[in-house]
Amino acid sequence: MVNTKTQSQTNQSSLTDADIAQLIEQASNVIVPLSPISIFAARHPWVNLEDKNFKHVVRWLDNTRDVDIYPGTKTIKQAYHNGEISDAILEDKLSQWLNTNDSKLSTAEKYRYCTGALKFEDLSKDIVQTVKQSEIAPVSLSELMDETHIVRSMPPRSKHIKYKNPHTYLQLLDYHVIKWCKLYLDENQSSWTLPNREQGFFYAWKKLVVHDPALSKTERQTLAALPNNPYEVIAEALTSLDIPEASRQGYLESHLLALPGWAGMLLWQMEQTHKKSRLITEYLAIRLALEWSFINPYLPVETTRPLPRRSLQTLVSEWCEWGGLAVTDWQQMSLEQQQEYLKFALAFDDKTRRQMWLEAWEETYENQLKEQLLTDNQDQLKNQVKAQLAFCIDVRSEQFRSQLENAGPFETIGIAGFYGLPIASAKLGSNHSHASLPVMNAPQHKIKEYARPHEMKTYHERKNSISALIYTFKKMKQNVLPSLLLPELTGSWLSAQMLSRTFLPRPIGRFIHKFYARWLQKPKTSLTLSHDKFGVEEGLPVGFSTQEQIEYVHQALKLMGLTESFAPLVVFCGHGSQSANNPYASSLDCGACGGAASGFNAKVLAMLCNLPEVRKGLSEAGVNIPTETVFTAAEHNTSVDNLTWIYLPTLSREAKASYEHIEQVMPQVSKQANKQRMLTLPTLKNNIAHPEEEAHRLANDWSEVRPEWGLARNASFIIAPRKLTQNKDLAGRAFLHNYDWQQDKDGSILGNIIAGPATVAQWINLQYYASTVAPHYYGSGSKTTQTVTGGIGVMQGNASDLLTGLPWQSVMKSDFEAYHAPLRLLIVIQAPNAYIEQLLDANSDFQQKVTNGWLQLASIDSDGTWQHWS
Repeated sequence: MVNTKTQSQTNQSSLTDADIAQLIEQASNVIVPLSPISIFAARHPWVNLEDKNFKHVVRWLDNTRDVDIYPGTKTIKQAYHNGEISDAILEDKLSQWLNTNDSKLSTAEKYRYCTGALKFEDLSKDIVQTVKQSEIAPVSLSELMDETHIVRSMPPRSKHIKYKNPHTYLQLLDYHVIKWCKLYLDENQSSWTLPNREQGFFYAWKKLVVHDPALSKTERQTLAALPNNPYEVIAEALTSLDIPEASRQGYLESHLLALPGWAGMLLWQMEQTHKKSRLITEYLAIRLALEWSFINPYLPVETTRPLPRRSLQTLVSEWCEWGGLAVTDWQQMSLEQQQEYLKFALAFDDKTRRQMWLEAWEETYENQLKEQLLTDNQDQLKNQVKAQLAFCIDVRSEQFRSQLENAGPFETIGIAGFYGLPIASAKLGSNHSHASLPVMNAPQHKIKEYARPHEMKTYHERKNSISALIYTFKKMKQNVLPSLLLPELTGSWLSAQMLSRTFLPRPIGRFIHKFYARWLQKPKTSLTLSHDKFGVEEGLPVGFSTQEQIEYVHQALKLMGLTESFAPLVVFCGHGSQSANNPYASSLDCGACGGAASGFNAKVLAMLCNLPEVRKGLSEAGVNIPTETVFTAAEHNTSVDNLTWIYLPTLSREAKASYEHIEQVMPQVSKQANKQRMLTLPTLKNNIAHPEEEAHRLANDWSEVRPEWGLARNASFIIAPRKLTQNKDLAGRAFLHNYDWQQDKDGSILGNIIAGPATVAQWINLQYYASTVAPHYYGSGSKTTQTVTGGIGVMQGNASDLLTGLPWQSVMKSDFEAYHAPLRLLIVIQAPNAYIEQLLDANSDFQQKVTNGWLQLASIDSDGTWQHWS
């Protein structure tokens, strides 16, 4: 930069800090904040691009990063073979496309070509060879390409920088950036921290980079001469590299998309510390500075990229194979005729074909679901319901709920697992709180778990002793001399542990669980529900005012549709998971609670519902809860499909009878649910004698890469009364949220469901979608080759992007067969059309998701008519 500063001085002066900040803010929309893996929270990777059409983003990603986000041909063929894609619907999609195409070719020719192309079969080698050996007059394809299919943006650095080998250059730049990101973001893995870290990423880097032995002397000198202001570094890089003004945002976007994992983690850190745009600015300054130092000797550089295209020979071969043309026919055509055939083939490219297959797949699923839901269903709810159990909308709850309903006079309800409580939770003995609500929202209250002082002291001492032992073991491993003694001191014990956990995972897992429970002796706890008693911590009121207690309970009950006809026992069922040696454990917990088990929220709501002052306030609001009704809380373990009680107050006679009935049927419910779930796992046999034992083995086996499927194959979000979906096998693919439009006079409840739970479900859906269609970019590869780094995420090897997507084993049955069906979420609402129109008018963000193709929307009118909205 020093060498070019004079020539770029004039241009640089036009770029102010405000200009750079605006560019960075706009460019940052291509990435999303990514939380540490310990609190894995689903985020779909294109959340800030929803103002653009899905098809547009597909083309843009392919052009800028060579990332393809349509399902691959193998996945499509597999779905077709499994009967998930209707021939009739695919035919209809093709007809619609042909009707919009303005080609002058005959309908028969176009149809013949398209039907052949849609089969995804390889071209015949004989035809390709014949075309290759024939004399074909050259035709310029650039003039024929449909510009609507090309989304120009700044291309990847590897495609246009003339620096020795371009691929080597890209790897080198990424290697250095990854190295510094790991040092800065490390939370607990390294035995030393980055010097000057507290003064900022850019400052710490600039102090140390001049001593980096991995850089040449010239490169270190160049970097030492950089300005100390990251904004100035970016401005000088943009002008020194002569990046055109119209391409500057695309240039910064390309740098952010090069390592979206590390950039996303910095964005998340920035959100937590409220340093708006600062960390991302420093990241870009470091990356641009390194790039400039590497390519400075090779200036000027190429800043354009040729349009992607199929070769002329390939296109002619396709017409011969799929369109029924002979090579001689082609040779006898005029140039104008040839151009017409080529233009049509370019328009019906691979992206268009796979888009058509995806839409046919989605519509087939919608039709199948429509047929199920509109089939007459007898209301199986008993005349006298003994218990009402409110489960999270999570797709894993659907099959468990069906088994429970079939086992007795029980009604189940669907609601997002945070139960509408905007809280940060702090469990007993924890110094930190967790935002226990959807990640797009901020907590408004803090709820802490506490016990009597003398019991707390004992519990803390025991817990701290375990923590101290783990800390000492870790420090001994990290230091040279103590690490030499470690095998002698712990070798026998660790060997015994390894052998026992490998060959006896189920009994050893239970033993370890019981040992910790008995050693810690967690006392009976209470919650800080009343703000009057506990004040403020971390800027949040601890607890609620009485009026807030009433309002939150009233809101939750309305969301559930539970404002009358209360059973003697009401159970709020949170959910969590169980697995050993699993960095992705939190991804199996409740997405609505930010990647944590939701039992805590369930307990908070149940305790609030039992407060006399809350019941009195509800009565004044028209919600009368019978005296004998008692609210309790439990937690559904999705890995082993059982129910654990976490809050069980004194029960009335009627509530006690209901509780005993649930306890009586639960073993059979758990067995049937596990049996149904085990059959979906690819490593297990069809005939499982003891499904509960097998489930516990998977949950405790530290070599198990797939303890459960999580939310794989999720496809729909149904907002309707339970009677619409009851006794219908939805195959564990539907999020189920209770809703009765007749109790929602102004549509506000529906609006809240769409703004919160439905958005969480959409993020989960698109995260699974992205990890399936582009696992190398949005997923995290195989668990067997991952490296946990910095306590924040995983990498493949020691110099990859931070991979915060889902692992291969969460979406694939095998290396060659997908388990998850990459479909965009279908939201089905049972309500009059007027409600849907009002919803779309009032919620522009939701309307944008629908019109731009980020989700599908259908509704069931009051007369039972199904309508698809687009």
